[in-house]
Amino acid sequence: MTTTSQAPARKLTAKGLATRERIVKAAAELIYEHGAQNTNNEQIRAAAGVSGSQLTRHFPTKESLVGAVLAWQADNIVARHQAPELGELDSFAALRRWADRYVASQDMVRGGCIFGSLAAEVVKSEPAHRAAVADGFERWQELFERGLGKMRERGELRPEADPAALAHLLTAAFQGGALLDQAAGESTPLRDALDGALAYIESFAVQRGPDTVLATGR
Repeated sequence: MTTTSQAPARKLTAKGLATRERIVKAAAELIYEHGAQNTNNEQIRAAAGVSGSQLTRHFPTKESLVGAVLAWQADNIVARHQAPELGELDSFAALRRWADRYVASQDMVRGGCIFGSLAAEVVKSEPAHRAAVADGFERWQELFERGLGKMRERGELRPEADPAALAHLLTAAFQGGALLDQAAGESTPLRDALDGALAYIESFAVQRGPDTVLATGR
């Protein structure tokens, strides 16, 4: 499983790496706004400020560029979920903070999930990218699974709570809610989807006594 953006096939100078990063970032923003099919080389060259030969040198095919964008977006998703205020996503309060952060984001209304939007577009139309899509989602789900596993180890979740299944639930609720937000033009669907998923996870909380208060961050 990869853990960082796809590395260039040959060793690049610092200037070459900066150019490559600029191309990937520009392509990612254009693809997020318009979709992979509606983004062309001319748009990418203009946005990145590179020549046609520079673009071709780093990415000889559109497939190679889309693959790099997928990896770059997956890296960004993972980084966002490792923000200091979220810790290791290993408490009910941290999971609620994570949900609130995305419900408040206008990106979900404007264009949906940065990784999920492209993944949904290419997973059927370009089977060569299926492994990269699966890898990105796996890396994302591992963050939830690890945090939920720690909660179960500490006795905060009952033994029957399955961290892997609950991680799938959180990711699916996020993706579905983000898509509905985009269609509706407002954030209620994502809020409802994440509230439902988190309420289900909280149903596995270990009750320690009549005076115990479940810390959900709400």
